[in-house]
Amino acid sequence: MKSGNLIIINAAQLVTCSGNTAKKGAAMKDLGIIENGALVIEDGIITRAGSTETVMADIDKSHYEVVDAAGKAVLPGFVDSHTHFVFGGYRAEEFSWRLRGDDYMDIMNRGGGILSTVRATREATTEELYNSGYQRLTAMLANGVTTVEGKSGYGLDAATELKQLEVMQAIDQAHPVDVVPTYMGAHAVAPEYKDRGGDMIEAIIQQALPLVKEGNLAVFCDIFTEKNVFSIEESRRLLTAAGEMGFKLKMHADEIIPLGGAELAAEVGAVSADHLLQASDEGIRQMASKDVVATLLPGTAFSLREKYARARDMIEAGCAVALASDFNPGSCHTESIPLIIALATLYMGMTPEETITALTINGAAALDMADTIGSLDVGKKGDVIILKDPSYHFLAYHIGVNVVERVIKKGRLVMDNRHQLLNQ
Repeated sequence: MKSGNLIIINAAQLVTCSGNTAKKGAAMKDLGIIENGALVIEDGIITRAGSTETVMADIDKSHYEVVDAAGKAVLPGFVDSHTHFVFGGYRAEEFSWRLRGDDYMDIMNRGGGILSTVRATREATTEELYNSGYQRLTAMLANGVTTVEGKSGYGLDAATELKQLEVMQAIDQAHPVDVVPTYMGAHAVAPEYKDRGGDMIEAIIQQALPLVKEGNLAVFCDIFTEKNVFSIEESRRLLTAAGEMGFKLKMHADEIIPLGGAELAAEVGAVSADHLLQASDEGIRQMASKDVVATLLPGTAFSLREKYARARDMIEAGCAVALASDFNPGSCHTESIPLIIALATLYMGMTPEETITALTINGAAALDMADTIGSLDVGKKGDVIILKDPSYHFLAYHIGVNVVERVIKKGRLVMDNRHQLLNQ
């Protein structure tokens, strides 16, 4: 099936998540469900969506691949809008240290923490980073992810950051999943700039950012705004400069202490602010008023045994909330969308409907792409998942289990999770 011409018929539920902008507040519960639904995709783009009877009234099926989704729910492909999937090395032993109660500084003194990944990524070859990144993206695809954001940030020097972004670009060209690249050279203070975070920011502005822009290697610029990492003032300086160069803006904000990152995200016009475990009421209010998407990462709070972000308060304050995996080698080594859904519904007070919105149209909005992906609307990319079950409720109900049966990208079947027991 190479044409991208496909019809899905008889879907028990066609969960359209219809819309072209982020959904806020009560609108996050509106999934735009069509019973016994059908979808037509031509050359990778959705051209019709509605009831099977209406959609198929004048269609010549001979020009299409036809998928009968009787007894199955059909949804937009998931958008994982915050990941760090290109890196070298692993930190499995460090995870065990944390489980037994070792504190962060003790782990750092033993060579662990983010700088461990920085060393491994600097040493890794382009081929090694490509191969591991490609495999991780395939695991995400099996979970129903059709678009992913990928951050650099494990080089902390211009050469390695560019290497990460170039690897993402190559994977994007070869893999079915679309990769949206983010430059995050300000992920931590590099060893070369110890106690000189401000100097590192200036070097990024003067040296690294122009190279990233010249190579067209990133859509977004991100920064870790946190005590003992980069201050509000340093973050404002970098984000302002990046915006002037034409980058869209993201922030790691208010994860560990309430530093005012949410407020800064609203001030600089960031597309999203992410983590937000410690976001203040005022910061939440400002994000809502400036249309900053609140991207929440419950897998990280779970892995670190920290309290979860206040999703319920954010939704009720009128924020558009997105959910993402934060897949990375340290604080959240999982690409499991089923885990994210379970944590959001069981521990963050989100309804199943809100979690689906957060992983589709609002995830797309967190990448400033809600006009092209994130819903089953005419004119958007034909990125679709077919569940094993007849209702979207199974995504939350079948706790921690992947219920995605098939994944369609731009009208082509790219992943089939149906299993057959081999003869013994």
